Amino acid sequence: MHSSSDTIGKIAAALALAQKQLQNPEKTLSAIIPSPFPREGVRSFRYASLASGLEIIRKALGEHEIAIIQRTATDQETGLIQLNTVLAHASGEWIASDWPVCPASEVASPHKLGAALTYARRYALFTIVGIAGEDDLDAPELSAPPAPISPPSAPPRSLARTAKSATLLPADRSRALCERLSTELASLATVEDLTLWALRRLPAKNILQGPDAEAINAAYQAKLDTLQAAVGSDQLGSPTEPQDSDSQTSITAAPAPPLNDGASNGTDTKTSKAVIPLPKTLRRRNKQHLTFVASHPCLVCKRTPCDAHHLKFAQPRALGRKVSDEFTVPLCREHHNALHRYGDERAWWGNLGLTPMEAAAEFWAASQVLSADGATAKPARKVG
Repeated sequence: MHSSSDTIGKIAAALALAQKQLQNPEKTLSAIIPSPFPREGVRSFRYASLASGLEIIRKALGEHEIAIIQRTATDQETGLIQLNTVLAHASGEWIASDWPVCPASEVASPHKLGAALTYARRYALFTIVGIAGEDDLDAPELSAPPAPISPPSAPPRSLARTAKSATLLPADRSRALCERLSTELASLATVEDLTLWALRRLPAKNILQGPDAEAINAAYQAKLDTLQAAVGSDQLGSPTEPQDSDSQTSITAAPAPPLNDGASNGTDTKTSKAVIPLPKTLRRRNKQHLTFVASHPCLVCKRTPCDAHHLKFAQPRALGRKVSDEFTVPLCREHHNALHRYGDERAWWGNLGLTPMEAAAEFWAASQVLSADGATAKPARKVG
């Protein structure tokens, strides 16, 4: 966040003259960034140290009566240590910017705090005076694009809660979401529909209270057994009955194998090799949900206002079409632009240590609960 004195004419003129003398510092250090994704290799880049940058900047700014002040403070609202960088002119005019450093809890780890503070000081200082201190890594990795996320060919045998589950909903909202999921389950007519439902709604089930989650588990298992039994009875029908190649039965003729089936536990070869065509990807559009997401603070720095950012890797690419609105998270304009400049979205989130897919699932579940409770949100419109 940037701030300044009421007038900045004199300091802007002095800074412009100083920038004519400024040069990018020599990049004498190198760093390696390991990727959190198996298919992507490590990245290396060169950068200039804080000391070398300060030596150049102090000399140029000092000749034009501009001082550099960098100080830290703890933001009580967000719990983050903030770095405040100020350029102060002899006229009394000033320009400042705030940069998040790390959570206040890192004070207990001096080495981590020191590394984060040096990193923040270097980036904040180089940015405010307009020089570059590292190699440009904005271009995405084209040699090893991330594998698209495709729906599974068969539904899992259970909806067991994942080891790293999201924060649970309050009891009243959990019950409302449970009823909504039960209604959705009851309306499913094919194994294919159940497969897609499990892929899309498992994150929502994981934020239910224990009894509600168990109820959904039982309803899911009963629905799966019923649909697979219906498929088996259709296969035992009259041999003279004509089979329409475009019918729903032809798509789901093979019983859905358990999620962990394989050669090691004796799965029948014919069943394991059954081919179930992948359905067309659903891309939901819901303006009320986007407004709901944008009303929350930035997922990275907790600041507002925010944009609803679509997670591009959440669904296979489609020409000129964004991913479904359910895969959105709030990002402030600064981090939104930074993500697009970086290019490799998976690596960008991985470097921050954040899991945006889990956050998007929580926002979608909460938005649907509000809609079910009688909010103004309209039902999502399915596209494609």
